[in-house]
Amino acid sequence: MIKKGVFTILVFALFSTSFSVFAQTEPEDIAMATDEYQDAFYESLKQKGIENYDKAIVSLEKCIKLKPNDAVAYFELGKNYFALKEYQNAQTAFEKATQLDPKNKWFWLGIYDVSYETKNYPLAIDIIQKIIVFDEEYKDDLISLYMITNQYDKALTAINEMNDKFGKSSDREIYKAQILSQGKYQNAEIDNLVQQIKKDPKEESNYLNLILLYSKNNENEKSLEVAKQLAKEIPNSEWGQVSLFKTYLDANQADKAIKSMNVILASSKIDSKIKHRTLNEFLIYVNKNPQYSADLEKAISYFDNDKDVDVAKEIGKFYHSKGQFENAIKYYEKDLKSNSDTDLETNMLLLEAYAQAKQYEPMTKRAMMLIEVYPSQAQFYYYAGLGSNQQKQFKNAKTVLEMGLDYVVDDVKLESNFNIQLGEAYNGLGDAKKKEEYFLKANEVLKKKK
Repeated sequence: MIKKGVFTILVFALFSTSFSVFAQTEPEDIAMATDEYQDAFYESLKQKGIENYDKAIVSLEKCIKLKPNDAVAYFELGKNYFALKEYQNAQTAFEKATQLDPKNKWFWLGIYDVSYETKNYPLAIDIIQKIIVFDEEYKDDLISLYMITNQYDKALTAINEMNDKFGKSSDREIYKAQILSQGKYQNAEIDNLVQQIKKDPKEESNYLNLILLYSKNNENEKSLEVAKQLAKEIPNSEWGQVSLFKTYLDANQADKAIKSMNVILASSKIDSKIKHRTLNEFLIYVNKNPQYSADLEKAISYFDNDKDVDVAKEIGKFYHSKGQFENAIKYYEKDLKSNSDTDLETNMLLLEAYAQAKQYEPMTKRAMMLIEVYPSQAQFYYYAGLGSNQQKQFKNAKTVLEMGLDYVVDDVKLESNFNIQLGEAYNGLGDAKKKEEYFLKANEVLKKKK
């Protein structure tokens, strides 16, 4: 962060009638040339100490008359003007001090304080670059100034230089995250991380940051290559298991792949995108090797509290698309048990899967429950009627289908299916006339669609 309050850390030590002299130490510690100068300088310090800055300035002006080339007096003059918020006068005094003694960083810091206070950031950047010559840690101030002035490319370069030389800091990491949130700077950071890995192949954080950047850019192959390199250099790394999992799976070494997968899914360090991709690859594998279904069940449990992706539902959809309706039912039911039992989409999918799997009893029971929750949702009446017919509960089918038909709007296929099921219900009740009537209606509805 910007190092403000430079002046408050300057202290002086008075020994009898003279000041001690130190190179690059407090200007107030420098000895007085004459008794008259010393008295005036001491008076200025006393007046400044009790915040009589105007009187301190008068005393300092007397010092300057006695010693026109005394940098310390100009520096003190600038401090008093700064306290009075007379920034232009303060800057002029500090500049004079730097002209007389350009190697004293405190004098430059005086100008820096003025430029920062007046928001003259171009000047502040110019001055802090001079100060860095004396003390490189002031480059953190330069980074802050680059951030203020939106010079993110320069800030990123300086951050990487400081991290390399002094180690990471929380402020720099916050700034870096802010910069990298803008995609155009990510390539420069990728190049930097590649170089850092070459320089120190045992530093895990560089691999992780590079994997995350590639992952954010959906460059999955590059992300995997970095993970492979990490696994080779740091075999015990959790992230290294990402590479090993894929390697084991491709080699059909299921037990080893499952062990790596469980490390990945349990890790608090690994990005959720990587976890989802890992699970998806294992799902595809289990679809061809169903003997590992129990391991898939365990893997899914890692996502029970996932707020971004409804994993059980997505696996249900996967099996649904493959025509494996019993597997789909299992995961839809798991999802409804873990989350909302009345989720509309999941229930629609589950009822369709029940119908395809000819599981009419649970289908009817769930559809009847959902009618109470969604009394105007026509599909639930249809599935309740279909299930009742299949269980030869024709009276219940007739009642529920007649109620639901009123809620069918602009859905020709559903309307036709309602009429077919009503025909089946009346057929079961022994009313052949009504049966034919509803079958005819079903055909008429479909003709309208054509």
